[in-house]
Amino acid sequence: MKLTVLALLLSQVWAAPQAKRSSNFLWLGSSESGAEFGQANIPGVLGTDYIWPEADEIKVLFDAGMNIFRVPFLMERLIPTQLTGTPDATYLADLQATVESITSLGAYAVVDPHNFGRYYGNIITSTSDFAAFWTTVATVFASNDHVIFDTNNEYHDEDQTLVLDLNQAAITAIRAAGATSQYIFVEGNSYSGAWTWTTYNTNLVNLTDPSDKIIYEMHQYLDSDGSGTSDSCVSTTIGAERVAAATTWLRENGKKAVLGEFAGGANSQCLTAVTGMLDALSAASDVWLGALWWSAGPWWGTYIFSMEPPTGTGYTYYLSLLQSYAPGGGSSGTTTTTSVATATTTTKATSTTTTTSTKTTTTAATATSTAVAAHYGQCGGLYWTGPTTCASGYTCTAQNEYYSQCL
Repeated sequence: MKLTVLALLLSQVWAAPQAKRSSNFLWLGSSESGAEFGQANIPGVLGTDYIWPEADEIKVLFDAGMNIFRVPFLMERLIPTQLTGTPDATYLADLQATVESITSLGAYAVVDPHNFGRYYGNIITSTSDFAAFWTTVATVFASNDHVIFDTNNEYHDEDQTLVLDLNQAAITAIRAAGATSQYIFVEGNSYSGAWTWTTYNTNLVNLTDPSDKIIYEMHQYLDSDGSGTSDSCVSTTIGAERVAAATTWLRENGKKAVLGEFAGGANSQCLTAVTGMLDALSAASDVWLGALWWSAGPWWGTYIFSMEPPTGTGYTYYLSLLQSYAPGGGSSGTTTTTSVATATTTTKATSTTTTTSTKTTTTAATATSTAVAAHYGQCGGLYWTGPTTCASGYTCTAQNEYYSQCL
C-alpha cells in the first residue's frame, strides 16, 4: 500500500458527484499497470524493473463502482525461453495472485499479454507457437469464469491476415484448454484503434468461437494522433466522433465490443470529449459492453492519466464521472480535484505472493548503456540503466517517473 503524505496537497476542491446516467454497460473499469514495465530488462527484477498492482488500491476502485480490471503482463517474463516453453513459477504465481485479488471481489480480471503482437521484439508469425502460449495460460485460469482472455495488446504494423490468424489460434487454443465459459477479447491491427477499425480490421468479422463469447476490444485516445501521449483533446466532440464508424460496423455485423483503453487530460475540453464518448457508447450499449480507463498502477506517479488512488491525476479528476456510468448504480460519493506538489520522497510498500519490498524513490540510477532503444522501447526512468537514446526519428518521452518510451 502506498503511504501518501497528505500535507503535500497544495489545494483540494471538492467536486459535486455526477448524476447516474442511463448506462447499460456490463463493465466499467481500469487497466492495472506495472507487471509490463521495464520491457528492456527481461526478466528484470521485481520492485526495480516491474511491479504488480496493489490489491488495496484495486479494492478502492471496486468500491467506487468499477467491476473490471485489465492486468498487463509480459509474455517473455511469463514464459522466458520460447512460446512453447514452461512458465516462470514466480511470475505466474504473482499473476495468479493478482487475478485472484480481483475475481475474489466478484469483479472481472482481463489477462492481458501486453506485447503488441511481438515476442522479444519480433512479430509473432507462428500460429502454433501462439496457440501453445495460450494453451498454457488458459489451462491455469480455465476454472475461473471471471477471467477474461485478451489475445494480445495492440497488434500493429503486421500483415492483416496474420492478425486474424493469431486471434483465431488463440481462441481455438483457449477453448481446447477447457476454458469454455470465459469471454475472449480480440484486438486488431493499427493499435486496435476504434477510429481506424473499419480501415484495417474488417476481416476480423470472420473469427469464430464455439462458445460465442468473442468481444472486439478497441482502444481510443483523443489527442491529435490518437496515441494517448498528450493531455490535449482535439475538440469537445472528438470522443463521440472517433467511435462512430466502429459502432456502425458492430451493428452491421452483429458483433459486440469493449473500449479496452481510453483516457483524457485533466481539463474541461477533454472532460467534455470523454463524457461525449461514454455517452455515445452507452447509447449503443446493444453493441458496446463497457469501457476501461488507461490506467491505474502503483508506479504511475504524476502520469497524466493515472487512475491510481488516492492522488492520481485521472483518479482525482475523472472518478466521479466514471462512477456515473458504473453498472448497477450511480456515484456513491464525491471525488476530489487536487493540485499536488511534487513530493521529495515517496515510500511504496509492495506486496506479492513471494516478497514484500519497501522502496524509497529519491534518486535515479545513472544510465550506463550506450545502446539505442527501438521505437516503443524503454529509454529512461527511475533506476533505469538501459539505453537512453532512441532510434532515429523517435523521442524519449516520459510516461511516468519509472518509465520513458521512444515515441
